[in-house]
Amino acid sequence: MMTDRDSIQRFLFEQFPVRGKLVHLDSSWREVLARHPYPPGIREALGEAMAATSLLISTLKLDGALTLQLQGDGPLKLLVVRCTSGMALRGLARWEGEVTGGSLASMTGEGRLAVTLESHAEKNRYQSIVPLAGHGIADCLQAYFATSDQLPTRLWLAADQSRAAGLLLQRLPGELGEDHDAWSRVSQLADTITQRELLTLPGQTVLRRLFHEEDLRLFDPAPVHFACHCSRERVETILRSLGLAEVRSVLEEQGQVEVHCEFCNRTYRFDAVDVEAVFASDLTLDKPRTVH
Repeated sequence: MMTDRDSIQRFLFEQFPVRGKLVHLDSSWREVLARHPYPPGIREALGEAMAATSLLISTLKLDGALTLQLQGDGPLKLLVVRCTSGMALRGLARWEGEVTGGSLASMTGEGRLAVTLESHAEKNRYQSIVPLAGHGIADCLQAYFATSDQLPTRLWLAADQSRAAGLLLQRLPGELGEDHDAWSRVSQLADTITQRELLTLPGQTVLRRLFHEEDLRLFDPAPVHFACHCSRERVETILRSLGLAEVRSVLEEQGQVEVHCEFCNRTYRFDAVDVEAVFASDLTLDKPRTVH
């Protein structure tokens, strides 16, 4: 029985400056699939993006969130995954027409992939545009790491109808010492992993199979979970930002106001009484006070 469901396992090579992460997404991935019936090609790309996003944010000292967003004018219109530093994960994709699979570039019509970092403490956002190189998300991100000032990084990703998984290796600053080929060697060893093995084998079995001759230090796994941050209170805030006149016009035209969250597939409905209640607090606050 697997003990690494919905978790990320951190490990370190003791003899040289290379670290790794191994993530398995089970119920968190199925929560996403349960909300939208994705075609196989879209499903694979979204699952790999979710595994990659959780791996990438786990390498950062960041109190915030990382968002991976793919946009294009091909059959795959939008793919977006967001993971917080607390390992709360969500994602969705939009597509039109028939999707036959293939590379990301072919599915998106030569679209663009953006990686955005948000810091809660600094209230800042940093965005990098990643070229659509190779076949999938792993190839794109590896090309980005190879051509930027980031740490050398390798990724192996997989997804099917019930699980998504990923393996990351990262070359840390520092000398390799006498083992000059260490980074190349462990990367080549990881290249032997198959998608089936990555998806079905327990994490420690994967690491033992790949690196049984290396001295590894394993850390306690950290949980990963699906979470959507929508709420009725947040939707009410959006309605207030639109203004009472605009919301009333929608109400008159449609009989109710509906706001749909695509991440969790939940719909919030407001009738005439609900709308007046939403704006009642604002009207009360705006009412001038009487001094006796």
